[in-house]
Amino acid sequence: MTRGSPLVSTDWLAAHLGAPDLRVVDASWHMPATGRDAAAEFAAAHVPGAVFYDIDAIADTTIELPHVAADAELFAEMVGALGIAETDRIVVYDTVGLFSAARAWWNLRVMGARNTFVLSGGLPKWQAEGRPVEAGAPTPRPAVFRARLRAGAIVRAEDILAGLKRGDGPQIVDVRAANRFNAEVDEPRPGLRRGRIPGSRNLPFGQLIENGTLAAAADLVAKFRAAGIDPARPVVSSCGSGVTAPILNLALAATGHEQMGVYDGSWAEWGADHNLPLEN
Repeated sequence: MTRGSPLVSTDWLAAHLGAPDLRVVDASWHMPATGRDAAAEFAAAHVPGAVFYDIDAIADTTIELPHVAADAELFAEMVGALGIAETDRIVVYDTVGLFSAARAWWNLRVMGARNTFVLSGGLPKWQAEGRPVEAGAPTPRPAVFRARLRAGAIVRAEDILAGLKRGDGPQIVDVRAANRFNAEVDEPRPGLRRGRIPGSRNLPFGQLIENGTLAAAADLVAKFRAAGIDPARPVVSSCGSGVTAPILNLALAATGHEQMGVYDGSWAEWGADHNLPLEN
């Protein structure tokens, strides 16, 4: 763990496994087209003591949008059932290296778990180093998670639309692939329009990652600058459905940026609503 960094190393995690205030979380999630089953993979092999954080289940499932953040009460109930309190030190990882772990990191932090970190390199690095894993389904002792949603962290379509109308909204940074941002290809999710939020910038999340973890801070700053991101102004990240957008927030946190949110509906919402403006 480096002071101020949102990441922890595999060495750090190995040295602290079993600490009474440490909670390890596998937040793996895969695109449907991959055919991978994150829960089954967790049951086959996970970091000792880890629990499985289901991004699709720890969400507001009453609406059609996928994995939108649950309200504070429901979030507290579901995360508490995993044995996690907001005062714990929490380390999140995924089975890709850095993909969906950032989503759980963001959700936990904005609900009050300030000591939440992402494992650098994720499970692939952990296993490549020959570190232990275990199988099966854990039965954690429930904990009390006191959720307090941080103001401005979860951004809605109406917030963005109001900012566009006023002309003083935050910087919207879309981390989808450039060909999707530029309306050159159809969206993978059926029924969505091609295009982007007016005035938004593009920084594909893959450009922020090297060897399964965040790129070096200096490289991240250079990429922000190249994408036209002003570090002195608030940033709101967006993506296809809200899973990869927080990778940008993780990268911003690694470079000391604190004024940021996530447009939780992302293009799954904006692209489906013909009443919302778009560029292409």
